[in-house]
Amino acid sequence: MAENPEAEQWRADVLGEGFEQLTLPLGTDDEGEIVATLVRHLPERFLGLQIPHGPFADIDVLYVHGWSDYFFNRRLARYWAGKGARFYALDLRKYGRSIREGQTPGYITNLNDYDVDIAAAMVAMGRAEDGTAPRRLVVLGHSTGGLTLPLWASRHPDAVDAVILNSPWLEFQLSSAARAALTPVLGIHSRMRPRDEWPQLDLGFYSKAQLEAADESDPLDINPAWRPEQTMTVHVGWMNAVIEGHQRVSLGLGLEMPVLVMLSARTVLPTRWSEELTHSDSVLIVDDIARASLKLGSSVTIERIEGALHDIFISRHDARELAYERLDRWATAMLAR
Repeated sequence: MAENPEAEQWRADVLGEGFEQLTLPLGTDDEGEIVATLVRHLPERFLGLQIPHGPFADIDVLYVHGWSDYFFNRRLARYWAGKGARFYALDLRKYGRSIREGQTPGYITNLNDYDVDIAAAMVAMGRAEDGTAPRRLVVLGHSTGGLTLPLWASRHPDAVDAVILNSPWLEFQLSSAARAALTPVLGIHSRMRPRDEWPQLDLGFYSKAQLEAADESDPLDINPAWRPEQTMTVHVGWMNAVIEGHQRVSLGLGLEMPVLVMLSARTVLPTRWSEELTHSDSVLIVDDIARASLKLGSSVTIERIEGALHDIFISRHDARELAYERLDRWATAMLAR
C-alpha cells in the first residue's frame, strides 16, 4: 500500500468543525500549477480512540462533484461517517477549492486525465494509486462526477466495491441519436479549436430552484465563486470529452460491483420559471439517464425520487428525506457488516 507523505498537511476546511482538507499537487499545464483538493470527514472517536465501529467501519467513500460545482454537503458526509465509514470528497483540478488564478474553470479534454487526481486522492486516503487496499471502497458521483467515476471504476474493477450515482450525466440531453450525429463534428472542432465556447442557455433557474427548496433543518452554505448561479463557460474540448464518455457508457462498462443510480421522478425543461422546477430535474432527461444506467453493469438498482432536484440530496425536505431513506436501505442491504 502506498505511503501517505502529506498527512501532516491536513488543515481545517471551510465546512467547519470535523472537516479537513489536503491540497494534492498534480504538476503543471499551460495555465500553471494544477492541484486537486481532498476533503475528509472521519467517524467520531469511540471511547476516545479512533477504533473502527459501525456497519461501514471498513469502508472508504470517495465523492466527486459535477460540472460548475464543488463539495459542500455536510449532511452527506455525516451520513457515511455516522455509519463508521471514512468519508472523502475530491474537488477536481480547476474546480472549487482547486481553482487557481488564471485557470479556465473545469477545463479538460479527456476524462481519463482525472485518473491522476483520483490516484493522488487514493494515496492520501492510505490506499494504493490504483485504489486497492484492505478496506472497501465506495465511489459516489454527482452529475458529471457520476460519469467520471463509473468510467474510472471500469478501469479499476479490483479497487471498487460499490458505485453510487446521484443524477449521473450518462447520456447527452438530445438523445443517443443526436449524440451519434454530433460526435464526429464535435471531435474535429475539438481538435482544431478546443477552447471555443459551446453554446448554452442558462437563465439561473436551477440555482433559483435550489434556493426555493432550501431546508432549514439541513442548511447549506454555498460559495458562489465556486458554484456560480449560472453555469461556468463550457468549452468545445470539454464537451467533446463528455460526449466521448457517453459513448463509452453506451457500449457497456461491464461493472460487476453493485451500482445504485438515484434520479428524480421527472424532468422539467427550464424554458421559463415555474414552481415545477423546484420538484424536478431541470438539467438532465431522467428517463434517458435511467435507460443509459442499464449499460453500467450487471447489478444496477435505479431509485426514482419523487420531487427531487437534479442534486437529489439538496431537494425539498420530503424528497431529501426520501433520498436518504432509499440510500440507507440500499447501502445497508449491500454494504453493512
